[in-house]
Amino acid sequence: MTNLEKPNITGHMFDVVVIGGGISGLAAAKLLSEHKINVLVLEARDRVGGRTHTVRNEHVSWVDVGGAYVGPTQNRILRLSKELGIETYKVNVNERLVQYVKGKTYPFRGAFPPVWNPLAYLDYNNLWRTMDEMGKEIPFDAPWQAPHAEEWDRMTMKDLFDKICWTKTAREFATLFVNINVTSEPHEVSALWFLWYVKQCGGTTRIFSVTNGGQERKFVGGAGQVSEQMMKILGEKVKLSSPVTYIDQTDDNIIVETLNHEHYECKYVISAIPPILTAKIHFKPELPPERNQLIQRLPMGAVIKCMVYYKEAFWKKKDYCGCMIIEDEEAPISITLDDTKPDGSLPAIMGFILARKADRLAKLHKEIRKRKICELYAKVLGSEEALYPVHYEEKNWCEEQYSGGCYTAYFPPGIMTQYGRHRVHGPWLSLKRYYIGELYPRLTGCLKIVIITFSDE
Repeated sequence: MTNLEKPNITGHMFDVVVIGGGISGLAAAKLLSEHKINVLVLEARDRVGGRTHTVRNEHVSWVDVGGAYVGPTQNRILRLSKELGIETYKVNVNERLVQYVKGKTYPFRGAFPPVWNPLAYLDYNNLWRTMDEMGKEIPFDAPWQAPHAEEWDRMTMKDLFDKICWTKTAREFATLFVNINVTSEPHEVSALWFLWYVKQCGGTTRIFSVTNGGQERKFVGGAGQVSEQMMKILGEKVKLSSPVTYIDQTDDNIIVETLNHEHYECKYVISAIPPILTAKIHFKPELPPERNQLIQRLPMGAVIKCMVYYKEAFWKKKDYCGCMIIEDEEAPISITLDDTKPDGSLPAIMGFILARKADRLAKLHKEIRKRKICELYAKVLGSEEALYPVHYEEKNWCEEQYSGGCYTAYFPPGIMTQYGRHRVHGPWLSLKRYYIGELYPRLTGCLKIVIITFSDE
């Protein structure tokens, strides 16, 4: 069948078809199903979870190779996980964290490493204060309406750091701050977008912190359970290995076609996939021009998540918790956290290869990456035990065709003010804030296709 022909559809009528079986799509489907609405979820992969993915094997028991961390203010995901019976545990920061900079290791406690140079100390404080103060000017729902939106959107975060930082020390740490939080480079992202993103996460301290911050907790048994439990509840309403390739909304009902030529008819479609992946779908009629332009301009970040397992948590013998902040261009890993199981078994360190480093190190063999990481840990922690892991797991999210990267899509300069409003206006509606019981009533009138993001704003 060509996309110009109408398929013969029998027995495949639904109220709503959800594209994407990650947390967003499944949460939407679960809510609709609870309201007795006939819903179907079409997931491209052979698993649910999207950018969360829990791997299980004899070496690791379970490990999150994708999104894993939750913390205060993320009330919706915490409420959902509690409803599903999934417990959380605190990431270990009982012992000292370490900063590695200029070839030396400096133990510390707290969210940020201490700064001893008085000028650099003032520079750091000014940096965080300025970013948080600028964030206060940006509306949650409409960042393009900020008083200085045009000016800040033309500016990259590198431009902003060059403008407000006096010292090389502060600029280099600020670069790391962007790398860690949005897996991209300061010269790639709009200042307006990044400041809005940080504001939504509770500000510069909370987004970066473990205790009382974004990395405070993980799920016992893995974050993948959130999606897996919802799939169990939805049962046959979830279809795996079903990439959507074509959407025809020229008649009263919408026709959805998958790569394996299955056809479904529905009244409404919810798109719960990264914006750039909608470019893989053929639409009839075509998308609004502004939306079409927008999805071509939102790249995904780049990250390789790496877990190194050891016979024992040797770092604790030095009163280290396993969290390392590493400022070294030659180092593969930029930040680590303890990834030992909550009962103390299977000692491990999780590390991120970020942004430019992810691109560079992806070209190497897995065993070479593993060796480089272990050599780095041995140097930073001052222990040869780091050279002798018992197991290694990694996940390069850049090679996932149904993610395109991780953690999220980012806005390059100029895009938020020019196209950002088309995320929420016109025939496409963002449902970021509409979560409990408000979802289906919003699908009314001429509105047929809805964008939804699982949000904890």
